[in-house]
Amino acid sequence: MMIVQFIRGFCMALADSVPGVSGGTVAFLLGFYDQFIGAVDDLLAGNMEKKKAALLFLLKLGAGWACGMVLALLVLASVFESHIYAVSSMFIGFIVFAIPLVVTEEKETLKAGYKGAPFIPIGVAVVAAITYFNPVSGGEGVSLEHLDIRLAVFVFAAGVITISAMVLPGISGSTLLLIMGLYLPIVSAIKDILHFDFSAFPTVFLFGCGLLAGVFGVVKVIRKALARFRAQTIYLILGLMAGSIYAIVMGPVTLETPQPAMTFSLFEPLFFVIGGAVIFGLQQLKRIKE
Repeated sequence: MMIVQFIRGFCMALADSVPGVSGGTVAFLLGFYDQFIGAVDDLLAGNMEKKKAALLFLLKLGAGWACGMVLALLVLASVFESHIYAVSSMFIGFIVFAIPLVVTEEKETLKAGYKGAPFIPIGVAVVAAITYFNPVSGGEGVSLEHLDIRLAVFVFAAGVITISAMVLPGISGSTLLLIMGLYLPIVSAIKDILHFDFSAFPTVFLFGCGLLAGVFGVVKVIRKALARFRAQTIYLILGLMAGSIYAIVMGPVTLETPQPAMTFSLFEPLFFVIGGAVIFGLQQLKRIKE
């Protein structure tokens, strides 16, 4: 069981580390999302017996997540900007192939709660609006080395938003970081710390505090939403996922050296297929577990 949870956490980390599909989506596709949310909630607010069981489950999951995240961060910062269109094509593959799997998993729920379908365009509109009205782009050169009050508040808020998206199956927290122009700076700063360069540590610490605050605030809300309004929540998730394709297409303009938004001529089909293959592999992993 330890190995299974380790692999699950590892897969979640790989998803969380890149714009595209969130770790929550991976948990959803692998069939343990409700268990994951329940464990986090029990750890925060359950009785002692529930806390112990939740802690054991999350430690196993967390070991895989930590290994996957460190591995991903050591590689991502060096390849992301130089191969942005190939990487973005793969992210789009993640999403396009994941959406029908989510629909299949929740087919009965969606069919019974079809009146919640209007939440799909709401989800698309939310992501599109965040992307379009993004106040920070790569061209402004977001630097994490010179911390002021405005940047501190912005980074803390980004942490809250990021972990909320990572936990929720739908838009990736990394996609939101990409939209806010913080993806590459945060990844590079964490990579520097892993190499014992602590110049950006205060900002990364603030970002981590935002992550913790977001966990405490969002998990109970998600658990209640899935319990009471599951169909509407799933429809909203599907909309967020679909809308994140637009965010990824526009992602290159948020780089420190802005590049053109992705077009059909810049799209790389091979990496799109690789993204789909990864999603297919996760689904096969779930079937093996079952």
